[in-house]
Amino acid sequence: MPLPANEVLIPGLATGIGSLPHADARVAAAVACESTPQLPAVPQLPNRSPHETMVAQWVRALPEVLVAPDGSVRVEHGRSSEPPTPVLDATAHGGLLAFCDLLPCRAEPVARVKAQMTGPLTLGIALHRAGLPAVDAFARAGELVRAWIPVLESRIATTLPRTPTVIFLDEPALVAWHESDGPLDREAAVDALSGALATIRGVAGVHVCWPGDRRLALEAGPDVLAVEMTDDLLEDAGALARFLDGDGWVAWGAVPTDRPIGDSADPHWRRLAGVWCELTRRGCDPIRLRSQAVITPACGLAGHGPTQAVRALRLADALADRLHDQTVAARLTLGA
Repeated sequence: MPLPANEVLIPGLATGIGSLPHADARVAAAVACESTPQLPAVPQLPNRSPHETMVAQWVRALPEVLVAPDGSVRVEHGRSSEPPTPVLDATAHGGLLAFCDLLPCRAEPVARVKAQMTGPLTLGIALHRAGLPAVDAFARAGELVRAWIPVLESRIATTLPRTPTVIFLDEPALVAWHESDGPLDREAAVDALSGALATIRGVAGVHVCWPGDRRLALEAGPDVLAVEMTDDLLEDAGALARFLDGDGWVAWGAVPTDRPIGDSADPHWRRLAGVWCELTRRGCDPIRLRSQAVITPACGLAGHGPTQAVRALRLADALADRLHDQTVAARLTLGA
């Protein structure tokens, strides 16, 4: 029986948000486990193979889709009536396979792991651009996610039986709905994302890139909302407050990935604390903000050098340590 988020996650966890820049899958898996050991993330490695990019990695399971050697995608004969056939292989899933090979060999067992796949809205837009009509594209994208999720969870469970999993759906396409330019109406988009989340047996999350529509993601009912730390988060204070009050968790992308980050966690902690203070002023529970929080880099790290990627993950882990200490202190103060 899957465990609820509050029994899998604890305050003060750090994890990766998706991609790493490494070309060696074994090195990438080791980096993920060593940098964020309490919630290591399966690395996606687009620099290792064009087939491990966020669209090609998944749409290759559709019989009507051709993925070229450079990772570009083309629909050949319109929508097929055949179901998707997901297969994990070293070409497109080297990061996952190396991660699963490494974990059982580690001296310290992991308490929980995180994986990520591209969500149905982003895959739907990609399939539409590749040649499918919009209705067919989003229908196939939903089928695709629902076919892949059990394969991912089964592969991890085979390697780490009884280890809880956290699965994020990555939805950069939510930017289109924020700009009122989504190719599906809002209700249909919520239904598509909600249906994909319902497939996940473990803890289910959605990663929203800035400036994506966070409220749409929340309406779909995730256990965890992963967001980039930007000032416009304050616009969604009411929705975040309701989400936290309903035991939802937020993965705060508190380590920037679009500018230099330095070597100290101090400026990132001050910025995070400042946003939390303002969200508290706007109605969010200050205890829930901290006790239902995970720390991550803002986005994937494939565009960084390996050394910079490791630094970003370690800064996230350092922020998570501070968060853990603060949460413990708050509970002691309240007599919990």
